[in-house]
Amino acid sequence: MGTRPYPLEICAFSFASGHFHLLVRVEDSERLARFMGYFNSKLAREVARSTGWRDKVFSRRYQAILVSDEEEAQEGRLVYVLSHRCKENLVARPQDWPGVHCVTALLTGQPIEGTWFDRTKEWEARLRAEELGTRQFTDTEIVNLAPLPCWRDLSAEQYREWIGELIEVIIAQAAARRAATGSEPLGSAAILQQHPFSQPVKTKRSPAPLVHAASKRVRTEIRIAYAWFAKAFQEVAEYLRAGDRMARFPRGSFPRIAVRSSGPVGDQPGHVDLGRPLKTQEPSDSYNRLAWWLRFHAPTFWLDAPKSRPAFC
Repeated sequence: MGTRPYPLEICAFSFASGHFHLLVRVEDSERLARFMGYFNSKLAREVARSTGWRDKVFSRRYQAILVSDEEEAQEGRLVYVLSHRCKENLVARPQDWPGVHCVTALLTGQPIEGTWFDRTKEWEARLRAEELGTRQFTDTEIVNLAPLPCWRDLSAEQYREWIGELIEVIIAQAAARRAATGSEPLGSAAILQQHPFSQPVKTKRSPAPLVHAASKRVRTEIRIAYAWFAKAFQEVAEYLRAGDRMARFPRGSFPRIAVRSSGPVGDQPGHVDLGRPLKTQEPSDSYNRLAWWLRFHAPTFWLDAPKSRPAFC
């Protein structure tokens, strides 16, 4: 999995038929981008391999949303993951969802085990015209879920008890909605009988927020901080386009573009090559306004990656 080359902490996840959600904690945005690129690429290849799908699997890049360090905000995101497909009345309990879900691992505290197929070794063996077994180049992949940052001080037993209480509330709320509407959940068996290309008659769409926060004050702080970050990035980009090779982008960014202005190439003036990552630092007093933004170092992110529209339309 992508956590090997790009380590991060996975707190929760839920995979539906058309998208998935991850709640993760990562050191910086570059590692997050590399992890998601690696993970989505591997996942798309395996989906295409197993279904024969020849078009792209994902309709767009993943969407990362910062989650504030407020307990209410982090708990709210976890509840959303745990109640996924239960709040839509597809199943009566989160544990009944037939897809990939973190609920059992969180309740039991047991690691999640899967199989990693080394397609590189498999391809090399094919080039040597070797006979291949079905699971010849496989390894057991183990994923241990991390607690929410706000509940990191709890013992493992206390954390499992807290998860159990959240799930009981989710089940009770779902039962109350069914009693009020007189409806019954679709159920696991009926879900598995549906065609993968089927889609709901009506979908709910709303713009994604910049940040998941519990209070208006924190949302405002982060919006202001991001505005200063974007302004600093744009200023340095202008310096770079003008040929200033000493320009340094603000911490948290990782530009990898090539910018050329008129003039000779190579090390001569007029050529700027950003084929490799630039070191980052704060080159002027204007960057001091970003100091308190850095308190969100090692933040928690909410990730959403929908599958491709052609495959499900």
